[in-house]
Amino acid sequence: MSKRSVYDETHEMFRDSVRRFFQRELLPHVERFEEQGMVDRSFWLAAGAAGFLCPTVPEAYGGLGLDFRYNAILDEEIAYTGVVVSLSLQSDIIVDYLISYASEELKQKWLPQMVSGEAVAAIAMTEPGAGSDLKSIRTSARREGEHYVINGSKTYISCGQTADIILVVAKTDPEKGAKGTSLILVEASRAGFRRGRNLDKIGQHATDTSEMFFDDVRVPVSNVIGEENKGFLYLMHQLPRERLGIAISAQAAAQHAFDQTVAFTKTRIVFGKPLFEMQNTRFVLGDLASKLQVGWAHLDWAIERHVAEQLTPEEAAAAKLWHTELQWQVVDAGLQLHGGAGYMNEYPIARLWRDARVQRIYGGTSEIMKEVIGRAL
Repeated sequence: MSKRSVYDETHEMFRDSVRRFFQRELLPHVERFEEQGMVDRSFWLAAGAAGFLCPTVPEAYGGLGLDFRYNAILDEEIAYTGVVVSLSLQSDIIVDYLISYASEELKQKWLPQMVSGEAVAAIAMTEPGAGSDLKSIRTSARREGEHYVINGSKTYISCGQTADIILVVAKTDPEKGAKGTSLILVEASRAGFRRGRNLDKIGQHATDTSEMFFDDVRVPVSNVIGEENKGFLYLMHQLPRERLGIAISAQAAAQHAFDQTVAFTKTRIVFGKPLFEMQNTRFVLGDLASKLQVGWAHLDWAIERHVAEQLTPEEAAAAKLWHTELQWQVVDAGLQLHGGAGYMNEYPIARLWRDARVQRIYGGTSEIMKEVIGRAL
């Protein structure tokens, strides 16, 4: 990646620090994290101590008060390691719900802990019968005096095994449909809350992904994020940021897969010469290189738009669609150029291929992205 207009010298100094941190604290432990199905809590604490969690949190709550470009650098550098960990879930997605909508009491209590890594957060949207269609969620939060009583189940929840706090999407007024949805913060220590199994996924093995069950979980009404029955509105407002974050990680992961593939083809000897010297190989790589070049330019445009608060939901959907589809194209072509070696887990391209598959699903499937874009035409 050459010098980019969206970043200045200060950003690049930050990037160097981030890169060194991941080389020291993440890469030596990858195999263990993958085998145990989650990263160590000490990794979260180390990221917090280094200032690499939730950089947009205002200084008043223990954060650095930076703009989203610092999140983007973290997303790019994590993705370029070739390992998927869930720091961006906390920094890009969940924390902004608290910054934008939570009460001062909730901010004071939880934001400093999210910044330090003492509190790991999850957001519980998806249910067994409701994925991208958030209007169909069935988890309920019935008000009893000054408490909500929450009942329901969630699935495919990232950080579900490690989360200390969960933002639960629940119906507080089922008769109003989507307009009766609220976001409620639930501490994992609450009676009636339990975690299901750490789900066995195709890829992204270093990230824990869980089922969650809520059986008469009582939380104070003060745990609502923002206003009651405004949850769906908040979710729709925050989705562009989430989708941009996925696009950023997709682009960086695609670049990593491409770089791995170029290096492999230059050392793999086929019919007495490096695979790279065969015309078909250079045609494939040349095509991917041109698309990556376009991708970086588009990504910088989207980041600048988001920092200026001008990125529309349709533009964010288009970014998520294009960059995740590019990621899949690159990792699949990269695996093909590795030949039989690409199917072996000892080669990084195998993990990159597995981990990429869900990128076109979570945060809204590619089909949903096309629908979002199409509706605005």
